[in-house]
Amino acid sequence: MGWQVTDGKVEYMTNPLGLDEKSPRFFWRIRSDERNAVQSAYRILVASTAEALGRDEADMWDSGKVASDRTTHVVYEGKPLQSEGRSYWKVRSWNGEGAASDWSEAYFWTMGLLARSEWKGAWIGRRAEPNVELQPSPYVRKEFEVKGTIRRATAYATALGLYELHVNGRRIGDRFAPGFTDYDKRVQTQAYDLTPWLTEGANAVGAVLGDGWYSGTVGFLGNHLYGERPFFLLQLNIEYADGLRESVVTDAGWRAAKGPIVYSDMIKGETFDARLELTGWDRPGYDDGGWERPDVRAGYNGLLTATIEPPIRVAETMKPISIRRTEQGTYIYDMGQNMVGWTELRVRGARGTKVTLSHAEMLNPDGSLYLDNLRVAVQQDHYILKGEGEERYEPSFTFHGFRYVELIGFPGEPDLETIVGKVVHSDTPKTGSLRTSDAMVNQLISNISWGQRGNFLSVPTDCPQRDERLGWTGDAQIFARTASYNMDVSRFFAKYMLDMIDCQQPSGAFTDVAPDAGWIRHKMWNTRLNWFAPDNAGWGDAGVVIPWTLYLMYGDTRILATHYEAMVRWVDYLRTNSAELIRPDYANYGDWLSIEADTPNEVLATAYFAYSAKLLSRIAGAIGRKEDEEKYACLHGDIADAFRREFVSEDGRIRGGTQTVYVLALQFELLTEELRKLAIRHLADDIASRGDRLSTGFLGVGYLLPALTDGGRLDVAYDLLTQEEFPSWMYSIKHGATTIWERWDGWTEHNGFQTPSMNSFNHYSLGSVGEWMYRYMAGIEADPAAPGFRRAIIQPRPGGRLSSVDASFDSLHGTYESSWTLEPDGAFKLRVRIPANASATVRVPGSRIVADGQAAEEGVASFELGSGTYLFESRLDG
Repeated sequence: MGWQVTDGKVEYMTNPLGLDEKSPRFFWRIRSDERNAVQSAYRILVASTAEALGRDEADMWDSGKVASDRTTHVVYEGKPLQSEGRSYWKVRSWNGEGAASDWSEAYFWTMGLLARSEWKGAWIGRRAEPNVELQPSPYVRKEFEVKGTIRRATAYATALGLYELHVNGRRIGDRFAPGFTDYDKRVQTQAYDLTPWLTEGANAVGAVLGDGWYSGTVGFLGNHLYGERPFFLLQLNIEYADGLRESVVTDAGWRAAKGPIVYSDMIKGETFDARLELTGWDRPGYDDGGWERPDVRAGYNGLLTATIEPPIRVAETMKPISIRRTEQGTYIYDMGQNMVGWTELRVRGARGTKVTLSHAEMLNPDGSLYLDNLRVAVQQDHYILKGEGEERYEPSFTFHGFRYVELIGFPGEPDLETIVGKVVHSDTPKTGSLRTSDAMVNQLISNISWGQRGNFLSVPTDCPQRDERLGWTGDAQIFARTASYNMDVSRFFAKYMLDMIDCQQPSGAFTDVAPDAGWIRHKMWNTRLNWFAPDNAGWGDAGVVIPWTLYLMYGDTRILATHYEAMVRWVDYLRTNSAELIRPDYANYGDWLSIEADTPNEVLATAYFAYSAKLLSRIAGAIGRKEDEEKYACLHGDIADAFRREFVSEDGRIRGGTQTVYVLALQFELLTEELRKLAIRHLADDIASRGDRLSTGFLGVGYLLPALTDGGRLDVAYDLLTQEEFPSWMYSIKHGATTIWERWDGWTEHNGFQTPSMNSFNHYSLGSVGEWMYRYMAGIEADPAAPGFRRAIIQPRPGGRLSSVDASFDSLHGTYESSWTLEPDGAFKLRVRIPANASATVRVPGSRIVADGQAAEEGVASFELGSGTYLFESRLDG
C-alpha cells in the first residue's frame, strides 16, 4: 500500500452539521504499510463549494504546504465562518522522502445558527392536563408548501425536554435529543439535512415531545426540576435553487394534541394506548381540525449551543436466550446479558388488551423478578392493543437496566421471537480490544465494557435501573481512563466537562453530580445526610482529572485551555478551605463502598488536593503557562510535605492503614523514596493478611493494581485480578455477573442481596481496573511527552496465570497492537504493531532478547521504533 490520507474529521466528527465552533480542528490519518512511515508536510484546502474544491480553488483557506507531522487538532485559519455556511475540505500529505499522496476524498462541515438573534421560532408545547401526575406526550405539527426546487433545507431543533422529529411520515434523528444538560444554563441544538425528504408542494413537519430530564422524574430528586412540561423549538431554513430563502418555524400557527403515549417517564416507564394512535399525523393532508393551538412559552434565558456529545442510538439488538412460564401465568425471559435500553414487543390480540413488560437485573430465589433495588423506579412499559393484526411496540422516552423481562397479560403463547432487546447508549465507537488466555478475565473485560455501554447515556450515569441515573463526578473521573481505552469518548467527556463547568459554584467548588439536576437546591438532602459540601474529595477533582485524561488520550490542549481558569478556581478553593494544607474531615463520601476498611476522610481529601495541584501543574505546562506550572508543582510539594507530617509515621505507616491510603499516597507522589518502599510493603502485607483480597472502594480501586505494579509487586496485582473468593472481581463473575456491580457484596452466598436501598448490578466504578489491564497487562500506554498516542509506550507485564494477551487500541493516529504469549518454559513472544506516522518506545521484559530475528545487544531491552509490525522474543526464567 502506498501513502494515503484517510478518515478526515472535523471536531472529531465525519461531516458534522451545525457546528458553532468558529475555529474548528481537522483530523486525518495516514495509511501506509511501510516501516517508519512519517508525514513530513501537509496541505489543506477549504472551499465554499464542492465544485471549487474539485478544481483546487480554496476560496476559504489554503494552508499552503506546512512542514509538520501533525495530523490531529490542526486549527482552521481561513476566512471567518458564517452562520449556516457549508465548507468543503480535503488534505494531502507528503511522506518522509517528500513524495505526495493523492488528495483525500472531499469532506465537509456546516455551521449552525451562530447568533441568538438568528433563531426566529418560539418555544411551543401543550398545556398540562389538570390533576394528572404523569402527563401525556404532546404531538405538534405544521404543514407548509415548498414552492420550487430546493438547493438545501436544514432544520435546527431542540427542546426543553426530549423530542422526536418527524418529516413527511419519516422519523428523523436519534434518541433522547437534545441530551441531558443543566437546562437553567444551556440546551443543545441539533441540525438535520432535510433536503432529501422534502418535496415540491405540500409537506408536513412535526415532533413528539417527552418530559425527559427537564420535566420528568430525575433520579431520586423528583420531577419538574427545571420545568413543568416540555417545549419544542424548530427552525427549518429552505434555500431554493433560484437563491430565494424562507423559514418554517415553531409559532402559534402550529397545532398540538395528545396522542397514544399516555405517559413516558425515564424513571416511571411508559404507557402506550394504540387505540389513540394518530395515523398520518406527520404527513401532509392530515386533518388536524380537532387539534389545539399550542402553548407558546415567553422565552428561554439559557444558552443555545450546538450539540457536541455523540448521539444516543440503538447500538445492538439482542434475542432472549430462554423463556419460562410462571405459576401466575406470566412469562420471564432471560436476555443472557445485563443491558440498558428496552424491549420491542410483537403481539396479536383483541382491542383493549393490556400487555406489560417488566424489567429487572436479577431474580429472587423463587425465580421472580428482583425489584427491591429499584426503589421508586418503575421499569415497566404497558401497551394497550388496537386489535388490528400483528402490532409492534417499543417505548419512546424511557429506558431500563435489565437482564430479565416479565411479560404480563400476553394474549396467547409467546415464544423467543415475541420480544427483542434494544441496546441503547451514546454512540461512542469501540476503540479497544482485549482478550486473554483466561476465560474469567475475558468475562471481566466484557463486564467492564457492558457497564460502560449501559451507563454512558448523554452523561456518565452511576446506574441505569433505580431512581438515580445521575452524572456522579467521582465515578466518572476514576473510570475515565478505562473508558477512553474501551471507546472513543472524546466528545462525550468534552460535553460532560461543560456540564461540570455549568455546575461550578461561585466559590470554585465542583459539584458531586453534573448536570446539577436540582442537587444543590434540594436542601432536604443537606439536612438529612450532610453530604452537601459540595466539594467531596475525588468527586470535585473530576474537574481536573477528566481534562487531563482527554489530553493524554487525545492530545487535546483546547479543552485544557478552555477550562483552565475553572480548574485554577477549584484548586484555589481547596487551598482556601484547608488548614495548613490539610483538608478537613467533613461532608465526604470517602473511599465509597470500600469493604471492611475505613479510610479517614482527611487523609483521602488531602491526597486528592495534592493530586489536583499536581495535575494542574502539568496542565499549565502543556498549554505554555510556565509560571503556573512551577507554582502548582510547588503547591503539590508543599501538600506532600504536610501530608507526611500529619499522616505518615517514620516506619511508613499511614493514618487509617487501609489499602486506599497507601495506593493514593503512592500514585499521587506524596512519599519520599524510602517511605515509598515501606508503604508498598505495608500495602502488600495488608492484602496478604486478608487472604490475598482487596478492600478498596470507588476511589482506591483504580489505583490499586498500578501502585502494586509500579512498586515491584506485579505478583500481588495478578493475584488480586484473578482472586475468586469474596471480595474480588471474579467473585461476581463466578455467580453469573455480566456487568460490574456497584458493591463488592451486592450479593453473596452467605447473605444474599445487600440492602435494596443502594444495590445496583450495573455500576462501572469498580471496573476501573480496565485501565491497568490495557496499560500494564497489555502494555499500551500513552506517552505524556507526545500525548494523543502520537507516540506510545509499549511495555507489557506478563504474570499470574495468564499465558497470552491480545490487545489493540484504535487511537487518533491509527491502531496500536500488543500481543504476547508466555510458554511454561519461560519463552516469551511479543508482537507489536505501530500505525503510520506514529512511533513507540517498546520495552521487552526478560533476557536474551531477540528483535525481528536478530539478537539484541546485551542489556538492551528498550527500542525506539517507527510504524510497522515487530516481533520480539525473550526468556522470563525465574
